[in-house]
Order: sequence, then structure tokens, then C-alpha cells
Amino acid sequence: MKLAFLIAAIEPSVGGVLVFGDRGTGKSTAVRALARLLPQMHAVVGCAYNCDPAATATLCDACRTSAVKTALRPVPVVDLPLGATEDRVVGALDLERALTRGEKAFEPGLLAKANRGFLYIDEVNLLEDHLVDLLLDVAASGENVVEREGLSVRHPARFVLIGSGNPEEGELRPQLLDRFGLAVDVKTPTDIATRVEVVRRRDVFERDPARFHRAWAAEEQKLRRRIAAARQRVGEIAAPDSVLEKAARLCVALGADGLRGELTLLRAARALAAFEGEATVGDVELRRVAPFALGHRLRRNPLDETGSAIRVARAIEETFGA
Repeated sequence: MKLAFLIAAIEPSVGGVLVFGDRGTGKSTAVRALARLLPQMHAVVGCAYNCDPAATATLCDACRTSAVKTALRPVPVVDLPLGATEDRVVGALDLERALTRGEKAFEPGLLAKANRGFLYIDEVNLLEDHLVDLLLDVAASGENVVEREGLSVRHPARFVLIGSGNPEEGELRPQLLDRFGLAVDVKTPTDIATRVEVVRRRDVFERDPARFHRAWAAEEQKLRRRIAAARQRVGEIAAPDSVLEKAARLCVALGADGLRGELTLLRAARALAAFEGEATVGDVELRRVAPFALGHRLRRNPLDETGSAIRVARAIEETFGA
């Protein structure tokens, strides 16, 4: 789970992360902790959409038509609650300005706040269908279009989607599942040492949060620098044809639909190589990312009772050797 989050932080184009697992295994805690590790970004001062001043093609109308000032700001990590209305998600008419001034103005929603950041949905498998459809449209286009109450607004909405949930409470719609680049299953640890360490750290944090943060500040800063450095060099990581061929063979062996499997494998492996300080993607990186890049893309075979993890492990052994 932590590795998948790091890869998404380094290479947002990987397509987001889905975390399914037992209750109380730290899924939400890990997502919210990610916000502290993300390097700050340059954004237009006062822009409700966190516009990137260097990306002129994706600027909102206000930033495109006026002189802008820039500043560093934290990368947004926005929660999308299950009970959120469509207006809360996409934005709506600013009622206060409409009633007090008689002006039609747009009040940005959660998609605007999440632009260039992370949008987190806990219990994503329980999300209402109309919100799922809305997220699919925005995720595909990278743009949010709102036309209602006489308003017509179009603004950038590019975000990394992170979802978590418990599989016992229902499955995820196939269309939304396909939009997640990486998917991991989290199990409750069974070894005593790990459980004791988790409880100990939680207890220390609850008794003195400030002290806990100070104790781990150096480690956080070190990891933050590694993420920033990996972001800078991820575009320079080479991917030999032999690696692409093995990625394709792996996807064919597993019967993955489409070509998103190969693309996700390549992006995730390249991000991992950048994080580890490598100059080239190799078999090691492909093997590490394949389980959570391909496990949720397998065709269901009612005659095969083995789980996706076993099928992926078997295909990796056949492709790369034991």
C-alpha cells in the first residue's frame, strides 16, 4: 500500500490507487499521512483551481486572461464524503452572492479543490452511481464542466483518485475499477511484533502528537526529498524494448483487456526506478509493481478458483523465471 502511494505521488499519470482490505488496517491513516510527504507545488495566488502557472494550456479562464502571481502551496488532499451532493462535488451557484448582490457567480466544489492533487474516497464501493458516472467523465477528460442555473463554467480538474473500502460491503463497479491504475489488498497483520509496534506507535501519538511528529520529522523530510528527486528524474528513466516486451507478455498471459495494463506497468516501474535511484527500468521493477498494477485487470474465469494474486504470481514466474 505504501509503495503504491509513493508511486502515485511520483507519477500521477499512473491512474490512482485503490486499497481494499480489513477494517482498522490503517488505510485512511496512510492516505492522510501522504499529504505530509508531498513536496509543495507552484500555483497561481488566489486561484480556486490551483492552476499551474507553467501549464498555460490548462489554465482556467481567469488565470488565462490576467497577470498572475505565483507562490508555493501544499498539494491538496481532498476527502469526498459518501453523503456529498452533486453540487458539493462539481460546484454550483454561489447563493450568497446571488441573494445579496444579484450576481450569478460560481462556487467551486470538491473537484476544483482537488485539481493537481489527490481526491480521496473512503468506502468507494458504496459511492452512489450518479457520482461514479460524474467522476468517470471528469477523470477521462481532466476537466469539469458545469451548466446549471444559467451558469456555464469549465475548469481544470486533474487529480489522482484514491479509494479505499472493505470488500465485504460490496464490489466496485467495473468502469470505476478500471480507472484505478494500482489496486492493493491489505490484510490484518498476524505476526505479534508488527501488531505490538503498531499499537505502540499509536499509543505514543495519542498521548503526545507534537512529540510524535518531532520524532519522525527527520524521516519525513528524508522521504519528501526522495519523492521530489524522483519526480525530477522520472521522465529520464529509460525503458528498453526487452522490458516492454516482457510487460506485454505478462499482460497477454493474464488475459488483461486493452493496453492499460502495459501502460500502467511501464509508468509504475519507471516511477519505482526513479525512487530507487536507477537509470533504467529492469525486471526487478516490473516484478515488484506487477501484482498491484495487474491484479484487478484480470478476466474472471468461473472455472478457475485461484485468486488474482496467485494467477499474477504464476504469470510472473513463467515470464521472468522463478
